[in-house]
Amino acid sequence: MGVLFLFIDGIGLGEASRDNPFSEHEFPGFSRLTGGELLTRDAKGSQVDDVLFKSIDACLGVDGLPQSGTGQAALFSGENASAMIGKHFGPFPHSGIKPLLQEQSLFHQAQSAGLQPYFMNAFPKIFFDRATKLNRWSCATLMTRSAGVRLNSLDEVRNGEAITAEILQDYWQTMLKLDIPAITFEDAASRVMHALDRYDVVLMEYYLTDKAGHARDMQDAVRALERVDGFITAFLDENQRSGQKHTVVISSDHGNIEDLSVKSHTVNNVPLFAAGPKAGKFADIHDLTGVTPAILSCF
Repeated sequence: MGVLFLFIDGIGLGEASRDNPFSEHEFPGFSRLTGGELLTRDAKGSQVDDVLFKSIDACLGVDGLPQSGTGQAALFSGENASAMIGKHFGPFPHSGIKPLLQEQSLFHQAQSAGLQPYFMNAFPKIFFDRATKLNRWSCATLMTRSAGVRLNSLDEVRNGEAITAEILQDYWQTMLKLDIPAITFEDAASRVMHALDRYDVVLMEYYLTDKAGHARDMQDAVRALERVDGFITAFLDENQRSGQKHTVVISSDHGNIEDLSVKSHTVNNVPLFAAGPKAGKFADIHDLTGVTPAILSCF
């Protein structure tokens, strides 16, 4: 049994309005996880059999708009990163919270418990060149490097061991001009399932939602959500065919895409989903800091 942590950047539970793609369009994968409820602040949440959906706090008792650096550090460590430095900070981790990712992250805690973590995402050469030159790493990549876990590149994508940021590989093909084929959602889900058969905790990151939220364009927002929704649907189907071997956990670091009337992040709660045999382990989470401890409790 493995746990997939699908981290989706910048999705909150906002007011149902024409500026909220969740209330304006249908997303079958998310709908399966909400029990048919719209993904808005009016959603009551549910726990039916092995599927859980609830709303959790992303502000962490600190004034201001939640940011990626502190929000992701809280998600990936179980500690209140915003309270540690007295503010929200991002997009990269603040020096005061880097130890959470370098020493006591989800990956470090998993390894201490005898578990094997894996980061599913791959990064192109331009990312490695820039991050190395500036010594500036995102929360997920800093955590992965610090735990001695491989950061995937083009080779792992070609070998079917990793997923590109946009899931289907077509952006790498058209924008980066890399010699790789486009894949389907089913292909991507199969890759993740294979990783879960080899590793205990698998992290997958999707950030196009946050970019679309900042762009304030409904078409871009819907397109970004349809991508991750397509993957969710394919993964749920694949896991069901396998006899529900694995548990998937989905959450976010802050709100953004749910309110396209503003360019900034929001103070909205974020959704938490869990589906699979250990979904009940996530029932008592109230904010971002509960996700890492709940993942580890699955084992």
